[in-house]
Amino acid sequence: MTGHTDNSITIDAPLDLVWEITNDIERWPDLFSEYASVEVLSRDGDTTTFRLTMHPDDNGTVWSWVSERTVDRERRIVRAHRVETGPFAHMNIRWEYTELPGGVQMRWIQDFAMKPDAPVDDTWMTDNINRNSRTQMALIRDRIVLAARERGHAPVASA
Repeated sequence: MTGHTDNSITIDAPLDLVWEITNDIERWPDLFSEYASVEVLSRDGDTTTFRLTMHPDDNGTVWSWVSERTVDRERRIVRAHRVETGPFAHMNIRWEYTELPGGVQMRWIQDFAMKPDAPVDDTWMTDNINRNSRTQMALIRDRIVLAARERGHAPVASA
């Protein structure tokens, strides 16, 4: 079995702003509530390799891993995968950005499998990722809408 999630949210802000904020990896600890720090390890063209470190979980465990992320601004797609997979056999993430009348739809598609000796299975992780994605996406939406207002952007939905 493998895990698959597909979550999206519409952000009432211009595409350029949504793209800029969500792809500023160094600022992810200010954008996501779950990340304590980001360390960029290398950049090669549109590809960035970086270490993400989360805040301690309920058991006090701090999770950290290295990911590689490639942005394709022209196609409005970002592809990422974990280089250090930890409990995952593999983890691939695709971010898609689509302009809509009400703003920008940001979509996260995640395909993964847990290792046989992982503390949780694919079903548990699928539920966890879906729940967490909805929480993080709502937080990101709210922060970008606030940033759009602060920068003087009129709401896209009423434009």
